Order: sequence, then structure tokens, then C-alpha cells
Amino acid sequence: MLLLKDHDVALRLVNVSKVFRREKRRSWRRLWPGNGPSLASAVNALDGVTLEVRRHEIFGILGPNGSGKSTLVRVVSTLLLPDAGRAEVFGFDVVREEKAVKRLINRVSVEAAFFKKLSAVENLMFGARLYGLSGTEARARIVAVLRRLGLEEEAAYQPVENLSRGMQQKVAIARAFLTRPILLLLDEPTTGLDPRSRREVQAFVRELRNEHDATIVLTTHDMHEAEQLCDRVAVIDRGRIVALGTPEALKARVASEGLPEPTLEDVFLALTGRHLTDSHHDQEVIA
Repeated sequence: MLLLKDHDVALRLVNVSKVFRREKRRSWRRLWPGNGPSLASAVNALDGVTLEVRRHEIFGILGPNGSGKSTLVRVVSTLLLPDAGRAEVFGFDVVREEKAVKRLINRVSVEAAFFKKLSAVENLMFGARLYGLSGTEARARIVAVLRRLGLEEEAAYQPVENLSRGMQQKVAIARAFLTRPILLLLDEPTTGLDPRSRREVQAFVRELRNEHDATIVLTTHDMHEAEQLCDRVAVIDRGRIVALGTPEALKARVASEGLPEPTLEDVFLALTGRHLTDSHHDQEVIA
């Protein structure tokens, strides 16, 4: 069992920045045939992000597509290196102590990858064995988690490519939980789910926190989901944290400025001047 360096703070980010550079081609047809010289441009996907997530919290990161939510999750999950700043998981540095961090976390992406010709059970068994679980232990965990998520036995043994988008997302969440991470990163986990499946996943997220010693970081642009699930939320826009607090505190902040009975969508609009459904297109391609 890995001894934690910090038992109280599951995730700490200090001035974390990530810049993506890309080239734009300009056409100089009168001087050169085809595309002309390229012009470099930089996009700040994360711009000095600082926050702490306490152990056992369900912590929401709210923002539109392209705001930097997924980039933040990828940095924490060691898939991207930050250009500046420091990120720690239970005291372990995500860059210098990558192996230790990977033993503590798992991640569910909005676009989960599978072996499409294999069944859900076969995909889960493959993932479980990669993490060193025995066949007997893996089967028991797979059956338990699939039942908890409401995936029928008939669907569990079909090729994943035959499953609906919602069922595939349930399989992705099941795969992440097989390793029993104490920090679970959910990147828009209920996107594309029907209302019943969304409620089942949300109930499972609460169960993970309450019964399995898990801390949950949830990115979403679903304000109702954030209000239902999250103990605290951070509002991110163009790579910067523009507000952080409980949903009630953030709504009270906006209400004090003259807006009666505000929603979290109203909070975002008041803080950024944009609707949550707007996208920052320069970042959307890469963040």
C-alpha cells in the first residue's frame, strides 16, 4: 500500500500553466505557389491555475468547451507536462513522481477508447489484468460494478461497438473504478447519456465518495449536475480560474449584485460576460 505524503489535500495546483503552439499558414499566391510561410501562434490552455481539492470532496470544474477543463485533467493524470507551476496528488508531484501518482488515480474521458470488437467484459478484464488483478478478483469486481451501473448481462457480453454511447460511457467508468483509485478524474462523464443513465452514474459517483474513500474531480458544463453533485466548484474561462467556492456561495455572490435567485449559469455569465454554451474557438481544438 502506497503511503500518502499528504492525507488531507487530494489535489494541489500552484500556478500551473500550459501553452500550446501551433502554426497558421498564410497564402501568398502572388509570390509563392500554394501556401506561404507559417506564422506561429500560442494559446494559453492553462494560465496560472491555483487550487486545492480536499480529500473526500466532489469537486467540479465548470466551463464551456475549450476553456481548459480537459487540459487540466490531462496534466493531473500525467498525460501532459505543465510548462510552469506545480501539481501534486496527495503530496506526490505529477512530473517527478509520475509512477506514484498513477497508482492513486484513474481517469474517465468523454471520448473513452475501447477494443471495439471485444465485449464490455473482455475490455474490463484486459484492463484489470494490466493493473495486476487476478482473474478471480477481476471477474468479481467487474460483475459488481456493472450491476451497480445498471448494465444488463446481455449488453455486457456484446461487442462494445454495438453498445449505445451511454452504455459505452458506463463501461468506461466501470473500467476506471476497477483499480479502486482514491482520486478519480471524470472528464464530462455523463455527456451523451439519457436521463436515467445520467442519474445512475451520478448516484454511483456519490457512492464512490461516501463508501469507497474516493475523491472526485468532475469537469462538466452541465450546471444542474454540478449543483446536484459538487461540494465546491471552480469556474474556469480561457484557462483561468475566475471563481471558486460552494455552489451556494457563488450564487449568493451574484445575488448580492442584484440578480434574484441566480443559477450557476447566471454565475458564469456574470463572471465572464459569456454564456456557458459559448466556446473559445482558439482553445477548443487543443484544450
